[in-house]
Amino acid sequence: MKNSISLILLMLFITSSSFAGGPWPQKKGQGYYKLSEWWLTYNKHYTDNGETDTNITNGIFNTSLYAEYGFTDRFTGIIYAPLFSRNYHNNEVSATTGEITQKGEALNSIGDFDVSFKYGLTAPGAKIPISVTLTLGLPLGKTGIGELGILQTGDGEFNQILQIDAGTGFQIGGTSAYASTYVGINNRTKGFSEEFRYGLEFGAGLINQKLWLIGRIGGVESFQNGELDQNITSTSIFANNSEYTSFGAEAAYYITKNFGVSVSFASAFRGQIIAAAPSYSVGVFYDMSK
Repeated sequence: MKNSISLILLMLFITSSSFAGGPWPQKKGQGYYKLSEWWLTYNKHYTDNGETDTNITNGIFNTSLYAEYGFTDRFTGIIYAPLFSRNYHNNEVSATTGEITQKGEALNSIGDFDVSFKYGLTAPGAKIPISVTLTLGLPLGKTGIGELGILQTGDGEFNQILQIDAGTGFQIGGTSAYASTYVGINNRTKGFSEEFRYGLEFGAGLINQKLWLIGRIGGVESFQNGELDQNITSTSIFANNSEYTSFGAEAAYYITKNFGVSVSFASAFRGQIIAAAPSYSVGVFYDMSK
């Protein structure tokens, strides 16, 4: 059961979504920057048949920088960088004697970085903008650490995600709103299963667009072609062939024209080999597009 610790890393993709993003590239010379703290602790996980089971309390905390910058009006560079990541598990205690049978451990390191390149397929100002994004997952985190080899801040593999986004902005009464959707394919290496990714997002700006309320739903469907390589640690084996459907919400408030704060959460309501608990995030951002 403790092997499920690595599965929380799969939540990073969907819960690290920022208020920026979607099918809208940044304008040339403009950007969006966000410093945030994301965390997840859990003592239950979804098994390989979708049932929930208990485990020793595990957790991960990520202090991350997210940045978008427009090189042209249609081409944007993006980076998601967990600059500090803490992964831990609590003591394992005997239910009969109360003795510690396995001491808890912790790992502090950087996490896996994502570097992305977004290109607008439609011209700026299109009613329904469409963009394509290539994301490169850089295995900079650590894996297989600790006495049991279950602590990790990355999955140890180089992956590539090709994603297409589409969306539109509109008015609800006098309120500005938007909706966007995406689909993507994640090509993974080192025996990890390839994945199909999808999501929907809706946002509305209140109080003269100072307060944005955002709802999200998304998921990952495994191609079920992961290899159980015995040279890979047990945690990485159990990270293969994982699936989930998640819902989340975010509130972002502009304190000034460009500077603001945000809070968010996300949780999987259906899963296979993944943590069964919500994750949370708080952050500060600077939006040059306003």
